Order: sequence, then structure tokens, then C-alpha cells
Amino acid sequence: MVDIVVAGSALIVLSPVMLFCAVGAKLSSPGPAIFRQMRVGRGGAVFEFYKFRSMPADTRDVASDELGEVQLRPFGWFLRRSNLDELPQLVNILKGDMSLVGPRPPIPTQSELIVLRRENGALDCRPGLTGLAQINSFDGMSAAEKAAFDGVYAQRMSLLSDIAIVLRTFGYLKRTPPKY
Repeated sequence: MVDIVVAGSALIVLSPVMLFCAVGAKLSSPGPAIFRQMRVGRGGAVFEFYKFRSMPADTRDVASDELGEVQLRPFGWFLRRSNLDELPQLVNILKGDMSLVGPRPPIPTQSELIVLRRENGALDCRPGLTGLAQINSFDGMSAAEKAAFDGVYAQRMSLLSDIAIVLRTFGYLKRTPPKY
């Protein structure tokens, strides 16, 4: 219920920001404003995941740490640096595919991470907009490291820990430059 109330309220309050991001993404390079990708959710179910497009429309469909050099347009860089590219995931939360807090949903080709999460119980959690692994690192963490944080989250999941993770996320966003 908390996810629905927070995501719904955030969508209303942030709708002008989201409109700005959508128009900027659309005008900055050819292709759709929204990037859609299949991701693995709770129990291994696959769902359509949304982000504002920050990379060229023809970018390979792999995890961002596997991309190598990608030429971001200035607006795409702004979206990634500000993390505003993540806002469409509020719709994923309203649809029930995601939660505010939980393990980040992997793409289906990240088989090692999926197997490790299945083994440690993290795949039983709804994936999140932010999570314990995200506040402890950024891209480049190994699958085993991510899965370890996700397993700890799954074992200790509570409303208080979720609130702490959300609060730490805001501090983390201010200090961590993305790697490209």
C-alpha cells in the first residue's frame, strides 16, 4: 500500500518534471522518449521495465556495465547524472511489477545474478527502484557482490529498513557520479 500511495503521489507531483524529461529525451535524439526493456522480477517473472531514454535508440540490449563506450547526448547525460531517467519506473510500481525498495531488476541475460538471487531468497522479493546494493556501490559491482547485498536485504526486509534505504539513496544520488 505504501508503494502505491508514494508512487501515485510522486507521479502527480513530478508530472511536470517527467514531461520535461520526455520532451528533452525525444528532442535530443531520434527514437522514443521511453526506453522499454524486459527485466526479471519477483519469482523470476519477466516484465516490461521503463526508463527515459538516455542512450541512442540502437544501443545494444545488455546491462549498462557491459556496454563499454556509449556516446550520450548532453540531455541523456543530464538524465543519467540526475537519475531522472528512473522516474518512469513509478509506473512499474503502480502496476505491481516493482516496489520502491528491493533488489534492482536484472535483464534476463544476467543469469549468474538471477541464479544467485534464487539461491539466497532475493528473487522472492519484488524488485525495487532502489536497494541495498545501490546505496553501497554503483555499476561495476560483481554479480556475487550484488546478490550478497540483495540476500541480506531479503533476510532483513522491513518498513524501517526500507525507509533507511530510501533516505540513504537521496544522499547517495548527490555524491556519486555515474560511470560511462
